[in-house]
Amino acid sequence: MTSVSAFLAPEDLQASGSGPLYVKLQQALEDAIHSGRLKGGDALPPERDLAEYANISRVTVRKAVDELVRQGKLVRRHGSGTFVSRPMEKVEQSLSRLTSFTEDMARRGLSTRAEWLERGLFTPSPDEMVMLGLPAGGMVARLGRLRIADDNPLAIERASISAEFLPDPENVHTSLYAALEARNVQPVRAIQRISARTVREHEADLLDVAAGSAGLAIERISYLSSGKVVELTRSLYRGDAYDFVAELTLG
Repeated sequence: MTSVSAFLAPEDLQASGSGPLYVKLQQALEDAIHSGRLKGGDALPPERDLAEYANISRVTVRKAVDELVRQGKLVRRHGSGTFVSRPMEKVEQSLSRLTSFTEDMARRGLSTRAEWLERGLFTPSPDEMVMLGLPAGGMVARLGRLRIADDNPLAIERASISAEFLPDPENVHTSLYAALEARNVQPVRAIQRISARTVREHEADLLDVAAGSAGLAIERISYLSSGKVVELTRSLYRGDAYDFVAELTLG
């Protein structure tokens, strides 16, 4: 955790222009971020420490921090504290090709990894039964992952596949599509729906963004050449990290 004196001096509040004290503190914190005295990923000291050091009230500190969280310059992690947001470079993804996250990032020269949130065989939900066309008594393989590129969390991805096609989900370590291809059940086409929604609190902790930030919710249904559904994936992407691009032609 960065000490207050490393990025803020009491006189900074007087040098930050006119206006309410919380605005001056907000400007002083912004200056510390822009100058590099506070770097992406740095933990902010507790609000009581900031208040004592600057000889201001905790209410004033809270208002300044709240505004920077709202702007996306700081992010609160439930039970961990407040951190400086990491700058994100937007990733462009084509909507015309069916590829995996691993393939997308590899083409951009980004190193990828995943943190498993869920992996195994489960009794399907009614939704999975219908969407995947599962028989009575059938099982579903679920793969829930936090997708990370160059140490930046980009997406929460939850895939459901019939156990007929993926009976051993514990053996999927990197690319789901590579695992399906190895079983000769790789999808050949997909329908993808994209909608905007806000990031909920438990999702914000995983994606390292503020709760209420803009996110992109994506539902993908993938098909085999026979027309049978092989994959149902629902993902939530950081709105500040992704641009989806489609090439359109006339006629």
